[in-house]
Amino acid sequence: MLDRERIPRHVAIIMDGNGRWAAAKGVPRIAGHNAGMKAMKEIVKRAHQLGIAHLTVYAFSTENWKRSSEEVSGIFRLLITYVKSELKEMMDNNVRIRILGDPSALPGDALKAVEKAVSRTAGNTGLQFNIALNYGSRDEIRRAVQELVNEVREGRIPGDAISEEMIADRLFTGKLHEDCGDPELIIRTSGEQRLSNFLLWQAAYSEFVFVDTLWPDFTPRRFEEAIEIYQNRNRRFGGRKESI
Repeated sequence: MLDRERIPRHVAIIMDGNGRWAAAKGVPRIAGHNAGMKAMKEIVKRAHQLGIAHLTVYAFSTENWKRSSEEVSGIFRLLITYVKSELKEMMDNNVRIRILGDPSALPGDALKAVEKAVSRTAGNTGLQFNIALNYGSRDEIRRAVQELVNEVREGRIPGDAISEEMIADRLFTGKLHEDCGDPELIIRTSGEQRLSNFLLWQAAYSEFVFVDTLWPDFTPRRFEEAIEIYQNRNRRFGGRKESI
């Protein structure tokens, strides 16, 4: 059973396996993404019920543009549909939507839907739902470094004063209305065991749980099982247990 007193504050998920789910069922890849969108809806709902403060999902990476134009356009159509169908429920449940990454490259209709969701939920104070869209962690770090370089050039900060905290503050996660901090738990579905350019800086001391379940089949119960695994870990942060 879950220990409700030790629910992680920030959980991040790499939602992997939509394409393989579709291939296994002999349906188009976009059908896998549609099933994955439904799974995401249920996980957001369960995260809200569990009292998780921040949920971050890897929805579309900077590398996903390499996929076929048909698949990419289908993903963004699903994004528009998701926002239209779920926005009222998000409002009713006090969920705040935030975007990690550079959404400016999204197709016009998708960008409008995202901006509407962010604007409409801006005053909500419950679960902060961070959607990584056109996101790549190396690009995120590059942007933070470039920002610091500009500040040093302008004389706003001395070059030898740059700290880890300054870098973290300039990452997408550090610029959110409420800093979500580093994820205590990162879950990846489908059996793959890598980060794929996701939250590289923030994952320094995250706990990882890799599950074989393909994302469309990842149920709220599977989500709870991953949290149970996290709760049974001994997090030492580089020290010994007795010194933490």
